[in-house]
Amino acid sequence: MALKYGLIGCGMIAQEHLENIKIIGNIDVIALADPVEEMSRIACDILPNNPSVFTDYREMLSKVSCDAFIIATPNHTHHEVLKNVLLTNTPVLVEKPLCINLKQCRDILALQARQGVPVWVAMEYRFMPPVARLVEMCNQNLVGNPIMASIREHRFPFLPKVGDWNRFNCNTGGTMVEKCCHYWDLMRLFFKSNPTRVYCSSGMDVNHLDETYDGQSPDIHDNSFTIVEFESNSRGMLDLCMFSDAVPWQEEISITGPKGRVDAFVPASWQFKKDSDSQTSLVQHSNRATAEVVKEEINLSDDVLKAGSHYGATFYQQEQFAKMIHSGGTKPEVTLSDGYWAVAVGVAAENSIKSGQAEIVSPI
Repeated sequence: MALKYGLIGCGMIAQEHLENIKIIGNIDVIALADPVEEMSRIACDILPNNPSVFTDYREMLSKVSCDAFIIATPNHTHHEVLKNVLLTNTPVLVEKPLCINLKQCRDILALQARQGVPVWVAMEYRFMPPVARLVEMCNQNLVGNPIMASIREHRFPFLPKVGDWNRFNCNTGGTMVEKCCHYWDLMRLFFKSNPTRVYCSSGMDVNHLDETYDGQSPDIHDNSFTIVEFESNSRGMLDLCMFSDAVPWQEEISITGPKGRVDAFVPASWQFKKDSDSQTSLVQHSNRATAEVVKEEINLSDDVLKAGSHYGATFYQQEQFAKMIHSGGTKPEVTLSDGYWAVAVGVAAENSIKSGQAEIVSPI
């Protein structure tokens, strides 16, 4: 029997979810909610069925019974929307970041503990095939105990969003929360350890400098270097640049331990490349003892590649989320705790930018 989903928010990432749900199959999105009717119309055009459409998600919650809800609204709305959705006792996948500050995150953690409903935080980079292969290689002990993780994301600027909400830290939580939560999550996954301290140097130096919205200038940063220390005495480094559209690799990830290093190279999104450019990703293992380097190429099917801009991550995330719902499972692969820690590192990094000092990461 097909699962019945309700979608809250119909913007860009919501549309990517719908494209991937359509490929997976056996899922009917029976209801959509978005205050902007044009967004709902675009979402409806993606779907093969005719879902019920609402301008107020609360009305949808009161009138529609679903097996799961997907929350794909602007960051600063997650807290309120999650509080209402959790009261329906329906499993939910909420877009990253979980919330934009730690008070909101703790509030949701407490509510979920009372309700007992599974909440999956959509930090889908874990499911990107070359990244998943890196995790597998680490679990195979190919590098030994991971000591260092280096992540570089050089990419296109933040895209326009409805109401330009993503141009302002008060709506996003700041670049270190909005964009980089994925990478703090990956570092925790690589090290199997929690972060303790963060130093971040960041700036707004190229993008959005000549933009104004209702008389307000954007304050979202476009480049940074960040160091994160962990309880395991491991450390991670993120190199972020949001004005590097033309490079062949959008993400370059290296994990190093006493036995060697594993690397992943993920191509820039197909929407921003020439048709002739390769969409093959590369994973490699460098064995310290033998000096041997083994390379693996990873390719996606064209339908999965073209269903989004995250190199298959949304597809594989949605596939696993659907398996959890189908089986009646209650343990998401990406938990509220994972969501909290990713925001906590981001908040500490934003604080470090302001203070010019290393900042402690606040535990749950």
